Amino acid sequence: MHLIVGLGNPGKAYAQTRHNVGMWVVERAAAQWSIRLIPYGTTQRGSGRLGSELIELVGLLDWMNASGPPLKGLLRDLTLTPDDLIVVHDDLDLEPGRLRIKAGGGHGGHNGIKSVVEALGTSQFVRVKIGIGRPAPNQDPADYVLESFTEQELDVLTPCLDRAVAALECLVHRGPSAAMNEFNVRERVDEEGQPG
Repeated sequence: MHLIVGLGNPGKAYAQTRHNVGMWVVERAAAQWSIRLIPYGTTQRGSGRLGSELIELVGLLDWMNASGPPLKGLLRDLTLTPDDLIVVHDDLDLEPGRLRIKAGGGHGGHNGIKSVVEALGTSQFVRVKIGIGRPAPNQDPADYVLESFTEQELDVLTPCLDRAVAALECLVHRGPSAAMNEFNVRERVDEEGQPG
């Protein structure tokens, strides 16, 4: 079984913010894979299959910087290990619309990932990072991640969400190395600035 977790903050006030883009990917995956997400404690959860593979999709709606303990509890309840875990989250160091898959490594200053690493006692799990870009030089990153995307950013982000779902399918069926080779590339951009 694969446990795919999208990180976010709870409540309608945060639902459309940059920090909740991991949740958006899980919701999009659920829709594409016909998995129904049901509120369960501080999560939205749904079970299903992707081909022959069992999937547990989870939107984690605890506070971002406290993501680790409930995620550890999920792994325990499902009798899974960090090797079965894929975490989807926002990333300040990637420009909006960029996608990056990483297996292991540090938390990169992301408080949600930091909490997960501390709770699990390991950084050896797969992450799917969704680029949200950096704030202006005079803006606090903590404020920036809690703002909504601009319309221009959403135009760039929407295709990335679909690519993220495709990347999750690749991770489930072919593993991290194949997924990184396929998805950790910059898309070619034509003369008008459109992916092509």
